[in-house]
Amino acid sequence: MFTGIIEAVGRLRAINTSGDGARITIDTASLDLSDVKLGDSIATNGVCLTVTALDSASFSADVSSETIKRSGLAHYQVGDSVNLEKAMLPTTRFGGHMVSGHVDGVSEIKAIEHKGNSIEYWLSMPAELAPYIAEKGSITIDGTSLTVNSLTTEQFRLTIVPHTTQETIISKYQVGTKVNVEVDLIARYIERLLTQQSPEKQVDSGVTHALLARNGFIK
Repeated sequence: MFTGIIEAVGRLRAINTSGDGARITIDTASLDLSDVKLGDSIATNGVCLTVTALDSASFSADVSSETIKRSGLAHYQVGDSVNLEKAMLPTTRFGGHMVSGHVDGVSEIKAIEHKGNSIEYWLSMPAELAPYIAEKGSITIDGTSLTVNSLTTEQFRLTIVPHTTQETIISKYQVGTKVNVEVDLIARYIERLLTQQSPEKQVDSGVTHALLARNGFIK
């Protein structure tokens, strides 16, 4: 589990493809690896990766074909900058929102506008993810916990403050940049519960329009 608060910006040192998957190595820059061991998880641009090799300044991880298909990893090149966050601890301050590191899809930067000291980004909204993206709701972009400030039927807007720009790879975004998207975790589970409940398990609560009206909840 992660919070979407980026701890460091690393650099993609190597990409070695094999079959349908790949093995990548990340230079971790200022990320403290002293408490990381083999098998731990590090979110890399929002993708939860398992550490398979490690030294004081880098780690390697294997990437499955499923991860490549669902994320922007297929477009990454050696030298690209990536957001990094270690898995949260029970004592971690919860500064962002619940992030699983399981990317739901890829979005594209459609427009960038400077507004005062902030920058507004308009991103495409994939049709399959649209039901989970809500105004003032949380969303994860390349591993960064952000707030959706407005949306249309096909796009949504993010307003990025200077601190976030300085501490993440957002400053490198351009129109056309592809980014990893993870929608709100709770929204996904609520949908699953509502749509998978079988008729024989559904319970009649007895709450009707008439009952609510009699008790003054509605007029």
